[in-house]
Amino acid sequence: MKSNILRIATAVAASLLMGTAMSATAAPVKNIVLVHGAFVGGSGWQPVYNILTRDGYHVTLVQEPLTSFAEDVTATKRILALQDGPAILVGHSYGGAIITEAGNDSHVAGLVYIAAHALDAGETEVSNGKKMPNSTPGEDLVKTPDGYLFLKPDLYPSHFAADLPLKQATFEANAQMPTAAAVFSAEITDPAWKVKPSWYMVAEADKIINPDLERMYAARAKSHTVEIPGASHSVYESHPKEVAALIEQAAQHAQDQPAAS
Repeated sequence: MKSNILRIATAVAASLLMGTAMSATAAPVKNIVLVHGAFVGGSGWQPVYNILTRDGYHVTLVQEPLTSFAEDVTATKRILALQDGPAILVGHSYGGAIITEAGNDSHVAGLVYIAAHALDAGETEVSNGKKMPNSTPGEDLVKTPDGYLFLKPDLYPSHFAADLPLKQATFEANAQMPTAAAVFSAEITDPAWKVKPSWYMVAEADKIINPDLERMYAARAKSHTVEIPGASHSVYESHPKEVAALIEQAAQHAQDQPAAS
């Protein structure tokens, strides 16, 4: 009788310990790192930042230089190294390529792609863009003599930010960060979405990245996916509540979710 009681007590204790361990493993992530895309700076994340910080998250923005893919990845890893625990790494547009490479960092618990490139090994934004062209292929770009690109300011509002107020979109058009053309031909060596869980937001009216390409990225990575009707490429600015909600979903569940493979 005593031996049976001992076995039951031992089993209950083991179960409680396992439950505690599982709860600790599945604890919500409190650190969020936001990575902007090409042509823009981190300030566009402010509406999302405000929501996340209000909800108790520790949010840090990466201000990558847009001078080379390697330097942009390094800038992201520099911020990840400052985190005091696991983090959700979020990328918009070209920022998706950055987080796909930098996301292998040990601090990263999950990835969130906002109308972003989730490249596989050997792929580039240029090559994928040729397979699934956007609705304005090449006509909106200007290249500087030293190899940097920016969007034609008069086309920026309609192509990049059609669902933002015109005054705001016009300001952003004239406050662009020229981006090294070479970053769009950078190849990913070890895609983080293959080993980390991911979430994806498709902007259904995106004119910069073909929405079908976004859907392909999301399906391939087995991302938890939402689509925003009528959203432009600037969806992170025009729909901050939905973006923040997706990021918070990742923070709540990243540590109990499987990766793509």
